[in-house]
Amino acid sequence: MLSSEILKMPKIDLHCHLDGSLTQECLSQLSGREVAVSELQVSDDCQNLAEYLEKFDLPLQYLQTAEGLRKGSKAFLMDLVKDHIAYVEVRFAPLLSVNEHLNCKQVMEAVLSGLADAKKECEISYNVIACAMRHHAVEDSLQMMKDCREFLGKGLCALDLAGNEAAFPMENFRELFAEAKKMGYPFTLHAGECGRVKNVIESVKAGAKRIGHGIALRGDPQAIKFCKDHQIAIEMCPISNMQTKAVSCKEEYPIREFLDAGLKVTLNTDNRMVSNTTIAKEMAFVQDNYGITDEELRKMTENAIEASFASDEVKQRLWKILSQ
Repeated sequence: MLSSEILKMPKIDLHCHLDGSLTQECLSQLSGREVAVSELQVSDDCQNLAEYLEKFDLPLQYLQTAEGLRKGSKAFLMDLVKDHIAYVEVRFAPLLSVNEHLNCKQVMEAVLSGLADAKKECEISYNVIACAMRHHAVEDSLQMMKDCREFLGKGLCALDLAGNEAAFPMENFRELFAEAKKMGYPFTLHAGECGRVKNVIESVKAGAKRIGHGIALRGDPQAIKFCKDHQIAIEMCPISNMQTKAVSCKEEYPIREFLDAGLKVTLNTDNRMVSNTTIAKEMAFVQDNYGITDEELRKMTENAIEASFASDEVKQRLWKILSQ
């Protein structure tokens, strides 16, 4: 049970997918029927990542129009109020919503419009991370980056690479992210979720400022030191990682190892709806299972401010409200 101080503490989520975090109420409205929670959330006995990913099919159906993207984004941000979120970086793959009626710029405009509408009501600061997908042609991902470039610093803060890490290793994307650097994009990359530590090392060498999941660093002091020396923040998503079987059991989860090694660990939700989670739930989970102290929870929140792609102005505001 979290202390009242931690419950009330302003929270930050740096690794949260829009399609995996759309609310039941919003999807019921968009679909014109009562969507059951079981259609959106994995069960307690989720067996693997493939089963987990099936839960994205339904929400993605309703992110194919400007209206769906606007309403989904607005509902997403409004839903964070009850979790005391002060700042979120929400990520999504623009190309998964491009169709004959919507181009990449229109997709990004719709998401940013929905978030802006919500901010007028909830005052939560936000930024968007655009994901390239590993299974897409590199040329298509590069074009997406070019199309979205005008939004950088205007709601869009960074890029990401997501998808099937085992089938599409980081070596395949060196040139893509070399181009991203030339365009002035910072980026965080999904790496080490599948147990291949080389993907983490390659991502850091490519210029990633943060690593999504990073579980493959477990038990590898040399790789951990490499990330520490490069001041890489690790976006850990414990509950999701348990559900996708990124580790085979709770005892193997490396959050204590990473903290003790001095890595810049942050705590995140990954997919609020699919995983039925919040930052508060993630905090309670690691505190109950790994002896994480209130001070360490606060430190991870501080790490998140430092590692965020927020402007200096937003970071100053976050430091101020955290210290109150």
